Amino acid sequence: MDIASLANGQLAARQAETQMAVAAKLMKMNADSSASVAALIDQASANLETLAKSALPEGVGGTVDISV
Repeated sequence: MDIASLANGQLAARQAETQMAVAAKLMKMNADSSASVAALIDQASANLETLAKSALPEGVGGTVDISV
């Protein structure tokens, strides 16, 4: 093997290492994002239940006119 082949092999190995690190970071960010979305949906559901059980008069929100 000549020196150029060794250098190219070393560069390719470092590039692969960097790509793996970026992929791992993206996967972690995606997992964290999914957990945050799930927590947000749970909290919104809890808030909606609290609002539904509050002392709103009968029929509030029953009909909404969305015509322009």
